[in-house]
Amino acid sequence: MEAGMDQDGCMIRKPWEFPFLAEPQEVGALRRVVGLHLKTWGLQRQTEVAQICVSELVANVIRHVGMSTPTSLRLSMSGTRLRVEVRDPDCRALPTLLSAGLEAESGRGMRLVDAMADRWGVLLGSDHKVTWCEIATDLSAPNGHSGGVRVARAEAMISLYGAVASPRAVNASRLSTAVARDAAIDVMVDLLHWMGAHGFDVDEVLDMAEVRFESGL
Repeated sequence: MEAGMDQDGCMIRKPWEFPFLAEPQEVGALRRVVGLHLKTWGLQRQTEVAQICVSELVANVIRHVGMSTPTSLRLSMSGTRLRVEVRDPDCRALPTLLSAGLEAESGRGMRLVDAMADRWGVLLGSDHKVTWCEIATDLSAPNGHSGGVRVARAEAMISLYGAVASPRAVNASRLSTAVARDAAIDVMVDLLHWMGAHGFDVDEVLDMAEVRFESGL
């Protein structure tokens, strides 16, 4: 899974492609691998929508092209949007957006993709088609960090901490991912020592922090 940091501290999100056979038992594995990949890209907030879109796009191939069709999944960035592509070898069976009722057996898949993604479409080749959708992120640039102001504040804190701890440290954006992680851990440990020194219950503080993190506060 291609992800890393460049010398300016930006997240490198290289396009990633995974070939598979379109079968129902593959869908769960695809959802898991999408979750793991988006975690390495720092796009956990987009995981659920991406997994649902992948499930529906693959189900569309199974239903309208056929079981065991050689298919591929591709994740990439389209500007600041996450782009999901599913490629299959049939350029005749085109996905359509139907007005599917609650009792309809088909047609709801692309309606769900249409509702959850920012946009979607189909690209036709001479011997294949690519059904794609794009999902909004909170990135300000394709290789930027998600998390908004909280991540920006954290990077400023790590930069300041690095300048105090090591005179040669310029700023957090120049640190490798591993070094920046260790510096962030040092910041957290020092903060816990501060909490303890001022009489706060460290376990309670950690619990409160975890609750706020998981709720997105």
